[in-house]
Amino acid sequence: MSTAFGNIAVFGSTTLKNYTVFVSTSFERDARFESATFKGDVRFGAATIKGEAGFEAAIFEKAVAVGPLVCAGRVKLSGAMFGGPVTLSFAAQRLECRRTRWSATAEIRLRYATVDFAHAVFEYPLTIAAEPDPFVPFGGGQLVEAALAPISGPEVRPASLRGVDAAHLALADVDLSRCLFAGTLYLDQLRLEGACTFDSAPSSARWRRWPPVRLTERRVLAEEHHWRASQPDAVRGWTRRSSASDESGRCRLAPVYRALRKAFEDGKHEPGAADFYYGEMEMRRHAGDIPRSERNLLTAYGALSGYGLRASRALAWLGAAILLTILLLMAIGLPRGDPKQTATGTVPAGGGKVTFEIDKDDPHNPTGNRLTGERFEKALNVTLNSVIFRSADKDLTTAGTYIEMTSRITEPVLLGLAVLAVHNRVKR
Repeated sequence: MSTAFGNIAVFGSTTLKNYTVFVSTSFERDARFESATFKGDVRFGAATIKGEAGFEAAIFEKAVAVGPLVCAGRVKLSGAMFGGPVTLSFAAQRLECRRTRWSATAEIRLRYATVDFAHAVFEYPLTIAAEPDPFVPFGGGQLVEAALAPISGPEVRPASLRGVDAAHLALADVDLSRCLFAGTLYLDQLRLEGACTFDSAPSSARWRRWPPVRLTERRVLAEEHHWRASQPDAVRGWTRRSSASDESGRCRLAPVYRALRKAFEDGKHEPGAADFYYGEMEMRRHAGDIPRSERNLLTAYGALSGYGLRASRALAWLGAAILLTILLLMAIGLPRGDPKQTATGTVPAGGGKVTFEIDKDDPHNPTGNRLTGERFEKALNVTLNSVIFRSADKDLTTAGTYIEMTSRITEPVLLGLAVLAVHNRVKR
């Protein structure tokens, strides 16, 4: 069937009892099926809509196969109910499925579309996938997508999954950089297939009065962008959203990051899971519902090693600790000179055995020029041994003894954090 509708085609509040077919159909403006009831199977094939397609509050009682369909505007499925298996293939500017109920399995393949699934209900598995190539109708040829190309690229961009039970949801090759996840149920069971991309944190060093802030590039959620951009001391690069919440955003995002971390771990994507673990720790560090002592501990953990994920940070602190230890040992830790051994003894008046007592002078605090090559070599030897819990068997002053004890505690910890960070970033 090849049909052209010149004006707005309205089938609202209509009951279509038999098999419904729209094949090779062209709608010059809008096509509206609001509150329509389809009692038989439905098929829309190779349809082109130059306006909007409205299926709001429509009821599909049996199998539905819509597509391939090109819609220059929005496809509205909000409030619709699907009682049978569904296959949708759209190239559209936007797909709205708010509070849509899916009572059977569904597969949605899209191009160009921004998708809003807020508060939708899935009773069976539902897949949202991005179609890499233009849709090809059953009879051959190719649908014209020229009206959509200037608007955006062919990527599929979910806008919101709030209120959705994600236990039955699978996403494949979609762009999640703008997707809102807070309020999604069973998010840890969400399946992410293919190349699903997230937004990233602003990279490179950025000045925010003092101290300077260096933001490491990582996967972040859109909600974190909105929350950080709303802060008075926000650095440039975070995306602002006027409706972002301050305190509630921090408290709600930690569980979201935790659930997505588990989803990545279940998919054996350890680097992605590491990024979400970092985000979880960041949100916990800023949250107001945990004790201050725990937040201070998280701050120290993040500053020293990026929560066990930034080896360069831990190695930088280790290098600084080694340098400081060497300078302190050269200044006050090494004695003025090597203590000399002395022997004292007594000779009995009537002869016999001679008794000697071997002793060693106490180390003397250094004076004069302390920054010499010889003292540097000794300090370096003591410091490097302390990194691996070894004693260098060098004579030290009292201050030097305490400096060595401190370095034998702190420097191995920093080395361990660096090793842990490398392991966490490369494990599979």
